[in-house]
This record gives sequence, structure tokens and C-alpha cells, in this order.
Amino acid sequence: MESESSSTIRIGLLGCGTVGGALARIIHSDAARIAARTGVFLEIKGVAVRSLTAERNVALPPDLFTREPQSLVNSPDIDVIVETIGGIEPARQLVIDSLKGGKPVVTANKELVANVGQELFEAAAAGGVDLFYEAAVAGGIPLIRALRDSLAGERINRVMGIVNGTTNFILTKMTEEGADYSEVLAEAQRLGFAEADPTADVEGSDAAAKAAILASIAFGAKVVAGDVYQEGISKISANDIAAAAHMGHVIKLLALAEFEDGEVAVRVHPTMVPHTHPLASVRESFNAVFLEGSEVGDLMLYGRGAGGGPTASAMLGDVISAAKNLQQGVSSEFGVLSEVKIRAIDETSSAFYLQLDVEDKPGVLAVVAGVFGEHGVSIRSMEQKGHDATAHLVFITHQAREADVQSTIRELRDLDEVRDIGALIRVIGD
Repeated sequence: MESESSSTIRIGLLGCGTVGGALARIIHSDAARIAARTGVFLEIKGVAVRSLTAERNVALPPDLFTREPQSLVNSPDIDVIVETIGGIEPARQLVIDSLKGGKPVVTANKELVANVGQELFEAAAAGGVDLFYEAAVAGGIPLIRALRDSLAGERINRVMGIVNGTTNFILTKMTEEGADYSEVLAEAQRLGFAEADPTADVEGSDAAAKAAILASIAFGAKVVAGDVYQEGISKISANDIAAAAHMGHVIKLLALAEFEDGEVAVRVHPTMVPHTHPLASVRESFNAVFLEGSEVGDLMLYGRGAGGGPTASAMLGDVISAAKNLQQGVSSEFGVLSEVKIRAIDETSSAFYLQLDVEDKPGVLAVVAGVFGEHGVSIRSMEQKGHDATAHLVFITHQAREADVQSTIRELRDLDEVRDIGALIRVIGD
């Protein structure tokens, strides 16, 4: 029941799946508690769904459900729109119509924000209302709010994080159990951590969309998903995992965004992380984002990156913020995203890990080392093991330009003495 000191904000919910259903349950069961703490009484006024007959674990009156999402967007009886349907269309048009019509929008749609975010921001500005998307990047972790508000004046130099729970679950299992990728992926699918088609997760596109959003907020720059270099984990082998452990590292799929010399570099790829780094201890389906600021130094936020409950919790915080702003007749100002040059992956620098199988005979190592030197790639460490006339070489380089390392690999591949080139994995320092 609405308290005397609170006012009602009526919500139109687009979608009632895992996240939408969890949010509806929280609001329906905890509305009085929320009102007592915030002064805002939240009421679900309509829910747009694909099927009116599907079973749902949500105790809402049947007459609140509709198959016409546009009717909620246009309704004068709804104050705030919450979008959980996902994808680009029809979500994009529904969100834009809501914003231009003066209705704040809360979304968890990373694909939408990462691809057409600028259009959405402009629509929000035109309507004079809020667009909030805390849950679009790291589920229940209050990351965007920290970047946008608490660290608004901080010069962020680098953001790197584990932002995909499926790949972190797979790599954790491979690390701790010594299992192969395909075996662990099948287990993740059985347990519901991975979709039947896991491509978006394991090949990095999910993390790339989130990386684009993080870069936009951290650096105030226009970055879209297409600007992000992405490489997945499907080629990571148990041997790579074991080699990383032997050298005091663990392999993680990292999203990295860096601002340097007026340029932004954003990429997603498997990365060898030292055991001494905080990100190395992030296990299973948890997410974490590590920030490096000029004044604040190092800061890490950690928590559940997915799931109905954590994601709905983040969305609820956004709904309350939007509701309070609506009551006060104000909206949050996000500033203007600037046009910046996106640094190509070839122009980025990193340390690298590389495995080679070569003929085990005198002079081969000198030839291989010479190729590294010709391309300006300095070797930090090398290990060699011999077996059946084949020498297995493992290199870690000093910081090197991506283009130089790729040129090195191309020349090594043409050498008669080189039998096989294994995975190339980038390495971050302590």
C-alpha cells in the first residue's frame, strides 16, 4: 500500500522474461518497503509480452498484460518505461518514442546502447528525461553509476574487466580441472551458464558491446560496438592454460579500454593475467571491472554479472533514480560524447605469449630469435622442451606493437624449421 509520504510512479514494463519477471516480482512484493526508504511508490501499470497465455512466476493481474508494447509507450497512465525485451528492433523505436514523449527509460539492453547509444542520448535530451542503463554492462555491479557520478571528475586512463560470466566460468573450469574447452562448454550448457548457441559469449561479441559502453562513459567518447576488436576463447587449449599456470598466470577473457594521446583503444581478447593481479582471483560466473585513474589509483568493482535477481536489482536502482528525477522535474546530464580517433588493434602495444614447435637441431633457436629481432620484438623469457626431434618453445615478449608481433608470426610461419605455431595470447603486467 502506498504510504502517505510517498507518491506513485507508474511503470510500463516491456518484456517479462528472466530479468523483467524478476523486476516485476521485486516491485510487486517490496513496493511498501521501497516507498518507506525512497519516498517513491512504484506500481506496475502494464506489461508487454509476446504471449498472453505463457506461464509466469509473477503475481500480477492478468489484465495488466498486453501484446501491444506501443500502447504502454503512448499511455498517459504510465510514467516510466522499463525495457527488457533485448535486441535492436523494436526496442530502439520503442525507447526513442518513450524518450521523445517525455517518459524516462530504464534498460538493460547492452546491444542497443552499444550500437545506437548516441541516438538514444539525443532522444533523451530532446524529451528532457532520463535514460538509465546500469544493468547493461555488469548485471548487479553498480559500475556505470560509479563512473558517471562518483568518478565524474576523475581522469580514467584504463578500464579492464571480466564482463562475461559464461567465458569466465569456462576458463575457471579449464584452469581448476585441467579440462578441454569443448568439454567444459558442454557442461556450461547443461548447467545453463551457456546458451545452446554460445557464439555471442565465447567469440567475444557480448563483451565487446559492454566494452564499447564502458569506454564511452569512462572517456566521454563516442565508441560503438563496431569499434571494438574482438577475439574469443574457442582456440584456448588446456596446454595454454597449463603453460600460463606454470608461468604464474591465469587466462581470462578481458575487455580493455585505454585512453592515450587523445586516442581510444578498445578490445576484447584472452589475456594472461598474473596471479598477483586482483582480476586473477575472479572465478566462475562472477564479473569484475578494474579501473586505473590518475588520482584515485586502482579500483575494482566485483559481483554477479548476470542473472535475473542481480540484473533486476541494478534496474530497480535506475527506476528509483528516474522516478525521483521525474518527481522533481529534472533529468541527469551526461555531458556530450566527443569524437575521438579509435586506435586500431595493430597500433596497440602489449606483452605477448607465443608457443612454437620447431625442428630440434642446432641453429634453429638463433634463426627464430633473429626473426623476433628483425621486427623489433624483444623476448623477455623463453622456455624449451624437446620431444621426438621437435623442440617446443614458449616465449613471452616485452611490450611490443601488435603489428610488429603479427609480422613476426607471418615470417615464422614461412620458415621450414617451424612446424607449428600455437596460440598468441596478450599478457598484462602486475
